[in-house]
Amino acid sequence: MNPHMQHTPNRSGVATAAPVAASTLAALLLLAAVVPAAAQTAPAASATAKPAAEQVIVPQVDRRDVKRPKYASNDFAIGLFAGTYATQNFGAATVSGVRLGYHITEDFFVDATLGRSKVSDDAFRQVLPGGIFVNRTETLSYYAVSAGYNVLPGEVFFGKRYAKATQGYILAGVGSTDFAGQKRQTMHAGFGLRLLVNDWFVMQADVRDHVFTLDILGKRQSTQNIEVTAGLTLFF
Repeated sequence: MNPHMQHTPNRSGVATAAPVAASTLAALLLLAAVVPAAAQTAPAASATAKPAAEQVIVPQVDRRDVKRPKYASNDFAIGLFAGTYATQNFGAATVSGVRLGYHITEDFFVDATLGRSKVSDDAFRQVLPGGIFVNRTETLSYYAVSAGYNVLPGEVFFGKRYAKATQGYILAGVGSTDFAGQKRQTMHAGFGLRLLVNDWFVMQADVRDHVFTLDILGKRQSTQNIEVTAGLTLFF
C-alpha cells in the first residue's frame, strides 16, 4: 500500500461537517431570540387579559341627601295621682300629688314624687278632750326619690278584639316627711302596675310603704304608713 494514501485527509468528511455545524449554530441563535420574545409576550398577554374582567358599564348614580326621621324617645314621664295615705295611729286620709319619672332603659327607671295629705286626730279626741294636735287636722307632706325595675310585662284584654299592654314594677327609695312640725327622713318600698293606653298615655296604680320615726305620743317609734294611689301619666 502506498503510504501517502494513508495520511491524506478525507476532504469529503470535512465538507459534510461544516454544513451541520452551521445549521446547529443557526438553531441556537434562533432559540435564543425566541425565548426572550416569548417571555415578554406572556406578561403582555396577561396584562391584556385583565381588562376583560373589569365591569364594562359603570352605573351613574346620583347621590342625594336623606333626612332621617326623628322619633320621640318617650323616656320622660309626668303625672298626677290620688288615693289614700294610712298614717299609723291616726288612720287613713286622702292624699294627692305629682310624679316625675325618667326611664333609663327598657327595664330601669327613676321616679320622684311629691305628695300631700291631711291627718286628723279625731280618734284621740274621743278619749282626750284636747286631742293630740293643736288643731283638729295636721298637714302631712312628703317627697320621695325612687329607683325602679320593670317586671312581669303582659296584656289586658277588653273583649275579643282589644288588648292593651301592661307592665308591673317594683321600686324603693328615700325621701323626707314633714308632719306635725317634725321633718323625718323616710324610706319606702312598693310595687305597682301600668296600663299603656298608647305610646304616650299611661294609667298607673301603686302601693308604697313609707317608714319614718315619730315621737308625737311621747315615745319615739318607727311607723309604717301605707299609701295606695292611682293616677294618669304622660310620656314625652
